[in-house]
Amino acid sequence: MRILHLSDTHGCHHRLYDLPEADILVHSGDFTMSGSEKEALDFLNWFCDLPYPHKIFICGNHDECLYGANISGLNNNVHYLCNSGLEIEGLKFYGVPMFMSDCISDRQNRNYAEIPSDTDVLITHCPPYGILDFDDNINYGSEELLQRITQIHPRLHLFGHIHIQHGITHNGATTFSNGAIMNVDYSQLNDANLIEL
Repeated sequence: MRILHLSDTHGCHHRLYDLPEADILVHSGDFTMSGSEKEALDFLNWFCDLPYPHKIFICGNHDECLYGANISGLNNNVHYLCNSGLEIEGLKFYGVPMFMSDCISDRQNRNYAEIPSDTDVLITHCPPYGILDFDDNINYGSEELLQRITQIHPRLHLFGHIHIQHGITHNGATTFSNGAIMNVDYSQLNDANLIEL
């Protein structure tokens, strides 16, 4: 199965041309820049129209306008994950957004603790601590998320947030993908990450 991973498009999704073929497209958050409903709707219209058999998205810290939103009316092959999961062709996907309202409380750590132990593909916006999370001499990843990953060992962990760390790495049984499309100063676009499972 081929999974195409995007993150941190920040309103520039219309600049993405000739995306590679894949079975599943995943966007791991920050599809808006200012977090407006207009930006979110523009992204959703674009995302729903893409020709992939399955499309999954979660929210990032810029997408606060969708906090607590009940998103309905999506095509059957478009899935919004918000501390929830689904199974596609035997693979269990689970998504944890990064809403600032959760991050300033202990809610985000509880969300990480509730990631199911049988998750195959974990989608978060925040990276785990020490993995593709380093910028300005600081590791911005979550230690709580890293702890949960070391407990459940997903096959694939998709995230973004730290633009300068775009790329793919492997650590034991898990492949980690930082799919941040915008580079560190928002001046150019990185390629999407294509992963074979």
